[in-house]
Amino acid sequence: MVDFPFTLQPKKYLTKKPSCLFCWIQSTADHEVGLSADSSSCAVLSQAYCPFPQCSAHSSRKGNMDSSRARAPPPSPPQEDIREGKIYGNVFAELESIDLPLGTTLRSVYDDQPNAHKRFMEKLDARIRNHDREIEKMCNFHHQGFVDAITELLKVRADAEKLMGQVTDTNRRLQDAGREVTAQTEEVIRCRIQQRNMTTTVEKLQLCIPVLEMYSKLKEQLESKRYYAALKTMEQLENIYIPRVSQYRFCQIMAETLPKLREEIKEISMSDLKDFLESIRKHSDKIGETAMRQAQQHRTFISAVQKQASLGCAKPLYSLNGRTTLQHNGLVAGDAAEEEEADDEVLTAQDLVDFSPVYRCLHIYTILGDRETFENYYRKQRKKQARLVLQPQSNMHETVEGYRKYFNQIVGFFVVEDHILHATQGLVTRAFTDELWNMALSKIIAVLRTHSSYCNDPDLVLELKNLIVIFADTLQGYGFSVNRLFDLLFEIRDQYNETLLKKWALVFREIFEQDNYSPIPVENEEEYKSVVSRFPFHDAEIEKQPFPKKLPMSQSVPQIYIQVKEFIYASLKFSESLHRSSTEIDDMLRKSANLLLTRTLSGCLQNLIKKPHIGLTELVQIIINTTHLEQACKYLEDFITNITNVSPETIHTTRLYGLSTFKDARHAAEGEIYTKLNQKIDEFIQLADYEWGMAESDGRASGYLMDLINFLRSTFQVFTHLPNNNNDHAAMSGKVAQTACMSACKHLATSLMQMLLDTELKQISMGAIQQFNLDVIQCELFASSEPVPGFQGDTLQLAFIDLRQLLDLFMVWDWSTYLADYGQPTSKYLRVNPSTALALLEKMKDTSKKNNIFSQFRKNDRDKQKLIETVVKQLRSLVNGMSQHS
Repeated sequence: MVDFPFTLQPKKYLTKKPSCLFCWIQSTADHEVGLSADSSSCAVLSQAYCPFPQCSAHSSRKGNMDSSRARAPPPSPPQEDIREGKIYGNVFAELESIDLPLGTTLRSVYDDQPNAHKRFMEKLDARIRNHDREIEKMCNFHHQGFVDAITELLKVRADAEKLMGQVTDTNRRLQDAGREVTAQTEEVIRCRIQQRNMTTTVEKLQLCIPVLEMYSKLKEQLESKRYYAALKTMEQLENIYIPRVSQYRFCQIMAETLPKLREEIKEISMSDLKDFLESIRKHSDKIGETAMRQAQQHRTFISAVQKQASLGCAKPLYSLNGRTTLQHNGLVAGDAAEEEEADDEVLTAQDLVDFSPVYRCLHIYTILGDRETFENYYRKQRKKQARLVLQPQSNMHETVEGYRKYFNQIVGFFVVEDHILHATQGLVTRAFTDELWNMALSKIIAVLRTHSSYCNDPDLVLELKNLIVIFADTLQGYGFSVNRLFDLLFEIRDQYNETLLKKWALVFREIFEQDNYSPIPVENEEEYKSVVSRFPFHDAEIEKQPFPKKLPMSQSVPQIYIQVKEFIYASLKFSESLHRSSTEIDDMLRKSANLLLTRTLSGCLQNLIKKPHIGLTELVQIIINTTHLEQACKYLEDFITNITNVSPETIHTTRLYGLSTFKDARHAAEGEIYTKLNQKIDEFIQLADYEWGMAESDGRASGYLMDLINFLRSTFQVFTHLPNNNNDHAAMSGKVAQTACMSACKHLATSLMQMLLDTELKQISMGAIQQFNLDVIQCELFASSEPVPGFQGDTLQLAFIDLRQLLDLFMVWDWSTYLADYGQPTSKYLRVNPSTALALLEKMKDTSKKNNIFSQFRKNDRDKQKLIETVVKQLRSLVNGMSQHS
């Protein structure tokens, strides 16, 4: 309720009664204007305006004036008192003032002089007394005026009461008249307050509604999983909208909720990222497969373009088993048709995997100022996934699919990383991906080294090589360094060659086992051309012969030649797509072919020659075969030259080692021929059954020896099949028969000599010597019959010269000549060793003692016995002399 501004309150006007009516009226008017009607104001106004001289205000003023006039000046005090009076006057003025602090004034009083306190108290007492006298004078001066004023006031009391009544009535009527105005005024005020409140409410609502709308928008964005937009909305709420209405409770609750929503968004986005990481781990295989297929298609397309560009000058490089192959830059033309059947649809990593969780999570953490935490978490998780991807299956080496799946997963992993690298700014860096790739590359190389070492199938190793090439090309297309992978391929190439060598060793063994080791029969021209097309055989004499005819080599020779070419072709397959020059490929092929010839084929030939079922005929055929294979090595070099287009005159060109390989095989075969001949001779000699105590010989040679000689004759007839052409290889091969014949005769002579000198043979008669002489004569007749052509004079008979001279010595009993000519170059018994003669003579001496019990009664026998003893003594002296001399 608001009071009417003109309401009079008479009671308040009469609370303090003024000195005169004028002053009362004046005070009443002053009260209407807000002045206080106290005695002091009354006195002031009365002094200025009051016309009544009896008023106390006038009286006091007049009294003051009169007292000031009536006060006579005091006598002049001394100069010192005047100075002190001024000082204390100032002090009292300061003390009487209510505005100044007393502390400073009092301190100045006490700090001036030692007796300042006492003098100040005296002055203060005098000051008080003066004031008391002035008060008393003033009261006495105004007392009469006050009495008069009271008397006048009493006179006007009646008028005042009348006026009071009038004023009261006026005030009542005024109040009655203003009550309705007051009520209306209050209603207006209430309406205006309501209007003002409504206006204020509208203004506040206009400020709050955008906040609520933004918060509602935030909720919708959260429900629709638009977290990046929701964070932007939160940022606007915090920075723009909420500060405008921060005094409201709901805004405070809203502001407290926003950090929780941010954490919730972080958790949700991190959960989405984890799902994404799990998803790309599952899809890495498919991503890698797609990327490798595209790389292979691109490589095939480039190859096809190059092939079409050079189609006019392309030529058949070689023809193998009826198929002609065009080759361009290490790629076979037939592969292009196979690659064209691949899917035409080009898929990328974005088509297979939704990368939005990564982008969303990255943006969310960037807005929240926690990007570094997200980057570290992502990189750490990807490193863990890389280690899992790089772990191969234990049986990966068993099939090519195991390797393909392994490569697909790795390619898929790094394709995703490359996409993240280029699609985001700073989530992964090139340094991080390079570090990850170097770590992965070391692990990949170690895994491939280990698992490829288990591969025994060259086809599997070749497919592994193709996968590694596609794998390297794919990752190289994404900017990763793959030089170490190509270095690894050279290691795998050596292993591939080893597996090829093992495979071809089985092939060669099978060829040798199926060969009949007889010359190839040719019935007509067609069969002859078929053989010549498979093996480069050219012989003018054989070509002139009519059909049917026989080629000197056996069936294994063209088969081995074809398999060597197949090996070179298989080795060439590994060299494709290795980004190597023709010279390097030529060098690799020649080295591989040399390994095949010097290790595999040579080893197979050596094992074949050592097999017990290989007879002399087979060995002779093996020598013939190796001769023709050696002559075909130059055609193999031409074959490699046609493949690589590298001139054989190049200074660094490796030569094929076929000459040494087949030469060693021939030597081994020749040695085996000699060994087997000697073994056969030993078998015949073991059949010998001499009666060493016989008195006379049978007059004919022993049966075992005649069988042996017949065997040797038939055996040496086989050697007529050896090549007899006018070249070095044929001449060298022609000597095999002579060497074998000479070796057999020497071994036969040595065996016969050992038979005579056997320590287990204690006694031997002259009849046994005569029978043994008949056998040696048959051996000499065999040697003189020239079983193998080419010997000069009695060269072959010299193999039995030791036996002949020894037997002649005993048959003729020519000891005097032997002992007399011993040591002379022209001695008739030069090849008879004294120790040999002594051993045989002692065997005959013991026999003479045993068989001739009564020999001491016959003079001739006694003389012969004495001669034997004498010869034995002389032979022993010769033997002792030889031992001392040696």
